[in-house]
Parts: sequence; structure tokens; C-alpha cells
Amino acid sequence: MSIIKKVRTRYAPSPTGFMHVGNLRTALYEYLIAKSQGGAFVLRIEDTDRERFVEGAVDVIYNTLKLAGLKHDEGPDIGGDYGPYVQSERRDMYLPYAEKLIESGHAYRCFCSKERLEKLAEDSEFGGYDRHCRDLSREEIDAKLKEGLPYVIRQKMPIEGKTTFTDAVFGEITVDNSELQDQILIKTDGYPTYNFANVIDDHTMGITHVVRGSEYLSSTPKYNLLYDAFGWEIPTYVHLPLIMGKNEDGSVSKLSKRHGSTGFEDLIADGYLPEAIINYIALLGWCPKDNREIFTLKELEQAFFIEGISKSPAVFDYDKLLWFNAEYIKAMSEEEFTERAMPYYREVFGDRDMPFEKFAGILQKRLEKFTDIPEKLRFFSELPEYDKEIFVNKKSKSNLENAPVNLKEAYDRLKALPDWNADAIHDCLINMAVEKELKNGTVMWPVRIAAAGQTVTAGGAIEILDILGREEALRRLELGIEKLAK
Repeated sequence: MSIIKKVRTRYAPSPTGFMHVGNLRTALYEYLIAKSQGGAFVLRIEDTDRERFVEGAVDVIYNTLKLAGLKHDEGPDIGGDYGPYVQSERRDMYLPYAEKLIESGHAYRCFCSKERLEKLAEDSEFGGYDRHCRDLSREEIDAKLKEGLPYVIRQKMPIEGKTTFTDAVFGEITVDNSELQDQILIKTDGYPTYNFANVIDDHTMGITHVVRGSEYLSSTPKYNLLYDAFGWEIPTYVHLPLIMGKNEDGSVSKLSKRHGSTGFEDLIADGYLPEAIINYIALLGWCPKDNREIFTLKELEQAFFIEGISKSPAVFDYDKLLWFNAEYIKAMSEEEFTERAMPYYREVFGDRDMPFEKFAGILQKRLEKFTDIPEKLRFFSELPEYDKEIFVNKKSKSNLENAPVNLKEAYDRLKALPDWNADAIHDCLINMAVEKELKNGTVMWPVRIAAAGQTVTAGGAIEILDILGREEALRRLELGIEKLAK
């Protein structure tokens, strides 16, 4: 009877800068694979490439996972049974494993100088390292070691035959061994290469599912040959489809900054909600069993299944992300909406006391991003300069002949109101339209233009007058009457 191992996935980012949506999707799928099967999601920081290390990038990783809601079960900050969880702190463990491979004939020391390797690289007819040191005699190796020559340790790849592996998404894949280079495992500085450290760390941390982009499919035989050399169980591979971006000519190419913001923090700065981003990214390459689109993270944990991952590239559609964002905003309670909107209200109004609870009524159903709030509400803070020509609107049958008359009539009626609230303003203006046998729009349009100074507004005439308050609303209507009289 076989023992079912607990599912363990790992997110192993390198601290080299911002978090690209492709990296974030990998983290999300690793999280969902683990959580959907009652497993553990592990965070491991791969910082062995010191040349690409960016100060502060580790904080970006932590902040992104926190904002995204992807809580890891083990990691550098919380520990666990398989630490250390920072690759540089594991440095001393890699060389002994590489030396075991030398002893078993699966690896060898390569003493080739930097100059020789550069010359090889310049040779356009040659495709990589020529295995110059692969068959050095014991005596030659000992002599070079005695000289103190620097060396790397390379994996000894099979030259003939094929290597076949199975991926959970792409199925069975076979590669000719002749295409595999004798990759470096340990560099001259004693640090492991990315590929070697990955295998050692994944095995010693008990990782059962390795999730990564499909661009790493070609590296998988190298990994498997290492697992085989050690006699270790090979994990389940889950390679994810590429994320593409739309080009101006209608074609698609791999998502990059020319398509727009591609970093998680950049998208948030652009006004997208973390939960909307996560929901959208979950569907970039994965299809649920029904046509449902809106998922909380908890619902994704329950619904996710590996078989739903597509082989086909996914296209990042900013319009679709915007739709998700708007749907999340609409679904908020008024209290949550006001809380999230408050920093943007303060950007417009400073410390002024405003009827903030009323803004939800005119914004929430129409808003796509919270960052749009200042632009939409600026006219409440200060009446913009405007031309009287905008009082003209064919649909509302408003023109420069009737607008002055209708605005003055509306002003007089509003000024006489005993109470100033939305209901009273509504009844006042609608009654005027009925009594004067006018379309509602013929009354509302000049009132709204005078109150807002612009044709596109958050809210209609009634809501704007209510929020402005009696004194400011009447002041603006007076200014509109004066403008139309010129």
C-alpha cells in the first residue's frame, strides 16, 4: 500500500526587483495547488545570484504576498522544519552533493579559463561548451588541483539516447540527449547555479509539485537526470502557459512594460485592487469547471484543479482587468467603499468636512478605479472655468436661448425651498418641468452645467446640488446666469 505524500509547493523568487504578474501568477498557482489539496505553501528566497541582487527586493516579495493574501506556511520569516529558507544560508550544503555526483560519474570538474570559454562563445559554428574537461585523467585532475587552478563542477549529460518526462499540463515530452549541454552545477565562487540549487532545495524540502513557466520546459530533462543520479523521486511538474500582451497592431507578444504596467505594485499604484488582480490572474491560463468569473481567494482554493490549466498562452487584457476592478468596487459595502476612497477624497478636499457618505451614491456604481476619484470630484472643490457653449445639448433640447430662462426659473424655485435635500431638490425641478411642459433634461442640463462647470460629471444635477449645499449651489447657479447673460 503506497503512502500518499502531503502536497508541498514552493514559491522561490529571486530578490532582483519588482514582482511581475507572471511571477505572481506562478506564486498564486503554487498556493492554490497546495491549498486545494490540503498541502503546504513554502516561501524560499533564492539569492545566490549576487550580481542581480537588488536592495529592498526581499521586502517587495513579502509585501506582495501579503497584499495578495498568499500566506505561506513556511519561510524565512516564520521558519519551519525544512530551513534555512534563504538559499545563501544553505550554501554549505550544495558542494557535498556535487562532489557525490563526481564520485558516481555524473559530474566532473572543469578547469577551462574564462578566456577559453569566451573564445568558444565567439565561435558561431559551435553551440556551447565542448566538454573539453569531461574526460580528464585522474592524474591531470590532481595536477590542476595541486596548481590551485579555479574550476567549476559540470553535470555530465548523456550524449546518446533520449530523456522523457511527463508534465501535468503539457503531457509527455521527449528530448534528444544530444541537445543537452553539460551545465554548470557549482560556480568558481562555490555558489551553486540556479538549476542545481533548485533540485537540491526542492528535494531536501520535500517539495512534491514544481510549478513554473513553460519557458523552463527545456530545462526539465536536466533536472530529472540529477534526480535520477541521486536516486531521488522526481516531483510532479506543472508548467504554466506564457502570458502575452496585446500589441498596437493587434498581434500579441510576451507581456512586457511596453504593454502597460506589468508589476503588481505598479498595477496597485494605477488603482487596481489586489483582490481584483488576483482574481483576474487566476483566470490567465486556468479555466474553472463552470463559466464563473468572480472568485474570492478562499473560493479559488476550493475550486482550483490542475487539469484546468491550459497549454495555450494567455493574453493579459487590461480592459478585462478594469472590468474585474469595477465589479469588486460595486460589490463593496458603503462603509468599505468610503474607507477605501477616503485617501482620494482627502487629496481633493484636504481636511474640509464634506458629506462623504453621499459620494458613494454617485461614484460606486460608475467607478472603475479609486485613483479616478480626484478627477471625478475636483469640480466639487472648485468650479472650473467653462465656456457658455456647453449649455447647448441637442438631446436635452437645451440651447443658448432657453438655457438662461430655464436656469433662472430653476434658481428662483430652488432658492425658495424651505429644506435643502435630494428629495426636495428632485421634486422642485421635476415639478418645474411638468408645469412648464419641458423635458426633464431641458431643466436639468443647464442646472448641472452651472453647478459643475463641465459636461461629464459624477452624479446628476440633483445629487450635485445636494452635495454642494444650499449656499455654494445657489452661488454657482448665479454665476451660470451671469455667464449666459453676456
